[in-house]
Amino acid sequence: MAADFAVSCPARKKDRRLYHLFPLFAVLVVLLLPCQVLAIRGMRAAILINLDTGKVLFEHKADMPIPPASLTKVMSLFLTLDAVKAKKLTLTERIRIPSAAATVGGSSMHLRVGERVPVRDLLTGAAVASGNDAITALALRVSGSQRRFVQAMNHKARKLGMQHSYFKNPSGLPAAGQRSCPRDMALLARTYLKVHPEALRYHAAHALTHRKCFLPNTNTLLGVVPGVTGLKTGWTIASGYNIIVTAVRGKTRLLAVIMGGTSRKSRDSAATRILEAGFRHGTNIRQIYAALGYRIPPGHPRKSTITAQKPAAHVKDASNPLPRSKPPHLTSRPASPSYRQATQTARQRKVSSRAKATSHSLQKQKPKAHRKKAARVTQ
Repeated sequence: MAADFAVSCPARKKDRRLYHLFPLFAVLVVLLLPCQVLAIRGMRAAILINLDTGKVLFEHKADMPIPPASLTKVMSLFLTLDAVKAKKLTLTERIRIPSAAATVGGSSMHLRVGERVPVRDLLTGAAVASGNDAITALALRVSGSQRRFVQAMNHKARKLGMQHSYFKNPSGLPAAGQRSCPRDMALLARTYLKVHPEALRYHAAHALTHRKCFLPNTNTLLGVVPGVTGLKTGWTIASGYNIIVTAVRGKTRLLAVIMGGTSRKSRDSAATRILEAGFRHGTNIRQIYAALGYRIPPGHPRKSTITAQKPAAHVKDASNPLPRSKPPHLTSRPASPSYRQATQTARQRKVSSRAKATSHSLQKQKPKAHRKKAARVTQ
């Protein structure tokens, strides 16, 4: 036993030396790893823009179509505030809650059928508690029916240039064909806050109390991440965890959109990392990508911005469907002089061709008749 112990002691000393070198080896491995290993996990698509200039600071699959879930309510709130601005309703007006709104399901403000709630409280309930009942009541008040309100939503999306978005309801509840993407949502949120800057006070509220029900803000980054001021969260099984978040530090205002998060924690972590990188590196896009563990894709436009565009011709819109093309024989032709001349010349050619054909046939028929008579005479 003593001999075995004497032999094993030098080996243990070597193991101890290697153990002290292990931290240095781990640091070298991390430094030599490609930057993609440090990339943000737990999200499908994202974008970061400067809220004032619209400059795109970071994007990852920003055009991927994903169900927007309750991010849809940003568009619905946009149209509601448009109606308030047009004096079609007031913030103090008390809306009677119909059964179609109170029984819509999903996240709720706990409205009851027949109660009257001010527009201001419904706006807060939709922004803070993501109340499907609150936004449905507003949609019915603004347009009279959900169908007409959804048509207005899609018309607004086309007008803003949201090329990958299509809405089916005002709340964002699961519906086949309802989709959007981070780029479109960033465009929507930026335009929304630019046209209605007062809307941020509804999204910045930390909680809401209605009929003794305490409803905290679904945006858990408020009061946790420095500078966060809003804006909206959303979740469905098909979409995953989504968030639009705005933040201000000094003179810099940023807006980030995360879609398709695997969990609430991963979504909030991704949004925090993206905002921190944006504030730390400013307008240096290369450093922002490197800090987030991504490489700038080849051909990436360094000076791309998020601005309202002209509506795309190929985007479908339920409120203004494109007219169906008529068959060729039913289409109306322009009565231009050139067309009249063309039709007259065509008719003249047709008549002349018919005359030539008849004369040619008569010339051929006369000899035949003469031959027959001659044959009869000979017989």
